[in-house]
Amino acid sequence: MLLLAVDTATPAVTVALHDGESVLAESNQVDARRHGELLLPSVDKVLAEAGLKLEALTGIVVGVGPGPYTGLRVGLVTASTFATVLGIPVHGLCTLDGLAYAAGAAGIEGPFTVATDARRKEVYWARYEDPRTRVGEPAVDRPADIAERVAGVPAVGQGARLYPEVFPDAREPEHQSAAALAALAAERLAAGAEFLPATPLYLRRPDAQVPKNYKVVTPQ
Repeated sequence: MLLLAVDTATPAVTVALHDGESVLAESNQVDARRHGELLLPSVDKVLAEAGLKLEALTGIVVGVGPGPYTGLRVGLVTASTFATVLGIPVHGLCTLDGLAYAAGAAGIEGPFTVATDARRKEVYWARYEDPRTRVGEPAVDRPADIAERVAGVPAVGQGARLYPEVFPDAREPEHQSAAALAALAAERLAAGAEFLPATPLYLRRPDAQVPKNYKVVTPQ
């Protein structure tokens, strides 16, 4: 097994190689405006560090969000393209699940909350009983509207750091890790678990939209 994991659903551009037992190489950069510029060089970097070629991969793992429209698409399109060209499967995982799994590696057993920045003064979030067990589906809300539902438990993710009045017990990790995502995928593959399709989990309409009353110009 040789998995390439990528996730661009958050400000982190994160890539990792996993052989089914351990992480061989990883790259993590935080830059919300440069997903498209940083992702492919990061893939080249981890392959070079591991001394491997792209053709050696047996599967692609990709975080499907939730996340902002543009950044999320970069990782998904790249993962799907690699999978198609190489003729290997692509395995989708919820980005919040990757953060939850990383929280477990950091010593958080549960219950806890994962919250990432959704912009517009909102967070993408979900509750977890433990690092492998999510309670319900991911959601997007204003932090103040979910204060009672997340009270009394630790929280991880950048969203928790941005709103300390709602998430007073914010802990590491703050950012997504493809290494954790890959380890979770390897575990699920070994157990024969199902994965999500490599399609975006947006939860709301994109920020960029076609104007409703634009002027139509007809050729003369």
